[in-house]
Amino acid sequence: MNPAAASPLVVVLNAGAGAGQGRTDEVSQVLQDGCAAAGRRLELLPVHEPHRLVAVARDAVARARDCGGIVVAAGGDGTVNTVAREALGCGCPFGVLPLGTFNYFSRTHGIPADPAAALQVLLAGHRQPAQVGRVGDRIFLVNASLGLYPKLLEDREEWKRQLGRSRLVAFGAGLLTLLRDHRTLRLAVESGGRERELRTPTLFVGNNALQMEQLGFAEARAIDAGLLAAIALRPVERLALLGLLLRGALGRLGEADDLLHIATPRLVVRARRRLGLPGDPRIKVATDGEVGWMRLPLTFEVAPQTLDLLRPPAPAPEREAAAAGGAPA
Repeated sequence: MNPAAASPLVVVLNAGAGAGQGRTDEVSQVLQDGCAAAGRRLELLPVHEPHRLVAVARDAVARARDCGGIVVAAGGDGTVNTVAREALGCGCPFGVLPLGTFNYFSRTHGIPADPAAALQVLLAGHRQPAQVGRVGDRIFLVNASLGLYPKLLEDREEWKRQLGRSRLVAFGAGLLTLLRDHRTLRLAVESGGRERELRTPTLFVGNNALQMEQLGFAEARAIDAGLLAAIALRPVERLALLGLLLRGALGRLGEADDLLHIATPRLVVRARRRLGLPGDPRIKVATDGEVGWMRLPLTFEVAPQTLDLLRPPAPAPEREAAAAGGAPA
């Protein structure tokens, strides 16, 4: 018998994800009813204050270790990242109940968006390793980035606080950010023994094949092969940026001439001319939507450890559609 199919579930439930408290109550009830029907023990740890998420995730991992349980992240990609960071290397299986706006991590692994269906995946206990990206002391399951993209994410979160969480709001925030002035970074990037000097408004490192497929990048296959996909944008005018945004929405961004593509297990990024900053250069880095300051140089790499992920054994239907040329969600 699969041991994970009998293990207790220790669930970190982000009450701020999805549609708020109403959705939290609904998901809580689904978990309680589903686990009771399956005869499975459930420890539900709701998080109502964002600054408590790390502490609750750490507590969940300790509880799962003590009871031989499964660590579960219920929330969006940011919540999944936080809980996964604490769970990585802990020896416990890791599960996801997707409650966010995009849910790239769960979708690329075929985990259903419906909470009841996602719970059945957890109860079935099918385990498969999931690749993890790392930059400094942070991990990323979907992507990490410098420059314009972290700024876009900060603006998007502000719009979401005012207008609510939706893909239309996210698109509008991105459009407004691209219309503003932005700084060009001067970087030196090293991969495979070769160093390149770059002038770029943003550097994006992907670890999610579904996202790369939907944007139209062939590097999605490299992620499936155990690599990361690094994308750097050459300096362009704002009108050209809007054209790139449209290409991304149509799943054709990979065809653009203004992008540098690198598939690599390791990318070292250094400051060229120290970015014009005094002292040790620092820069904003976004990892799975969470933005913070880090010091250069930075090393983006595939982490040596994988997540022991609970997921369906069948290929993800979204990935099949993307590979066949389906429209991005």
